[in-house]
Amino acid sequence: MKLAMLILMAAWSVVSQTNAGPGDSPTGVSETQTNQAPSAVQLAEEIRAACIQGRRSICGRILRVLPEGLVVETGYTNLLREPLNQSWLVSGTVTASRATNLIEGNEPNSLCVGTIFLTDLPKARGARPQQYDYVILCGYPAGQHTYTSVGELHKTVRRFSASLDKAVKLNFAAAQTPPPAHPTGEK
Repeated sequence: MKLAMLILMAAWSVVSQTNAGPGDSPTGVSETQTNQAPSAVQLAEEIRAACIQGRRSICGRILRVLPEGLVVETGYTNLLREPLNQSWLVSGTVTASRATNLIEGNEPNSLCVGTIFLTDLPKARGARPQQYDYVILCGYPAGQHTYTSVGELHKTVRRFSASLDKAVKLNFAAAQTPPPAHPTGEK
């Protein structure tokens, strides 16, 4: 009788110590929790951090003015001199040249190099961006943009937004959109 009581007490002690439900691991983290996609808030914060990490100093010449933004050839580092760096928009009458052998770094605020598409521009007081003007501002990565270059020639370039919030929204929307199906049905 004492032996049966001792076994019953030991079994009761083990049952009362474990609060794990079905699918729970001994560490207390549910296996289903670790396999779930991140919440929308968590995803937005991850995207925001990536945008801040990927921000670039954009100093370049406007090649095309499109309704949704500007096509800019970047790498004009001599635009960063006084007094040109007082405004984000500089007249095309300024003498500026593209730096040779410039390589884009991978750190935040590195100089952007190459042709890009720039959206969500600040408001210009009295002046509107014109072809061959220059821009000097901070841009946040916002995916890619395809535009028609010449005739039927389509060109895809990196898209940057001058607004962190808009860049986060664009990247968040792209993350929520499923990838397009391959035309032949293959993956």
